[in-house]
Amino acid sequence: MYLSNKKTIMFITGAFVNHSCWKEWIIFFESKGYKTVAPPWPHKNESSSVLRQTHPHSKIATIRLNNLLDYYTEIIEKLPEKPILIGHSYGGLLTQLLIQKDLGYAGICIHPFPPGKMLYFNFSFYKIIPRFSDCFISKQKTYLLSLKNWKHFFSNQMSFEEQKNSYEKLVIPESKLVLGDIFSKSANINFKNRHNPILFLASSEDHFIPPSIIYSNFKKYKNIHSITCYKEFRDTDHLVLVDRNWETVAEFIANWLEKIA
Repeated sequence: MYLSNKKTIMFITGAFVNHSCWKEWIIFFESKGYKTVAPPWPHKNESSSVLRQTHPHSKIATIRLNNLLDYYTEIIEKLPEKPILIGHSYGGLLTQLLIQKDLGYAGICIHPFPPGKMLYFNFSFYKIIPRFSDCFISKQKTYLLSLKNWKHFFSNQMSFEEQKNSYEKLVIPESKLVLGDIFSKSANINFKNRHNPILFLASSEDHFIPPSIIYSNFKKYKNIHSITCYKEFRDTDHLVLVDRNWETVAEFIANWLEKIA
């Protein structure tokens, strides 16, 4: 049923990718009556090809986690009401942190990075980090994900042509500082506090943030007065936003939002 008074959805992009990854999601949710916003991260309001040409990008290199939290907080506070937050990957972590600050009506965390304190107990995530070569050194410069890592960690369920095309359309330089900040106190969650509804989504074939990490994240929430849900999808990868099963995931989210409403 179309409801013209539905809330605003804010899509929160993750690291490494252009905010254009939400293009089809915007169309999908607006067709269901939602208003949508998908602001790019600071200094990233250009096409992927333009941003890659500027690598190493000195301004992107300065982005920190707290900068992003302040940035999204400022945007949210200008909206007429608390939006629904839908974040992917690093954007999923941002969604958790913004929900913790009571800035969202509900939060959907799609394959989220684990919060700070959780990282020390997730050795599988530590094993992934060295695969990103110089990701955590030479922090004055940006990091550009290689096609090899893109194929393995993000788009492993796609054909080779789909992997190449998605790489060209989406991959952009990233701040090494913002990646390092996932280990800082700024990325911590108080799992005992009451919070607005949160939905965690995982993919069975995600080589970057595997379901075990996301399920552990979900299980950490302990407040019995708050809604916290988890769903794992089969045969999807980390880049579910643009793969062949994206609409199944979007439809599940839409149905969940109807239920909590």
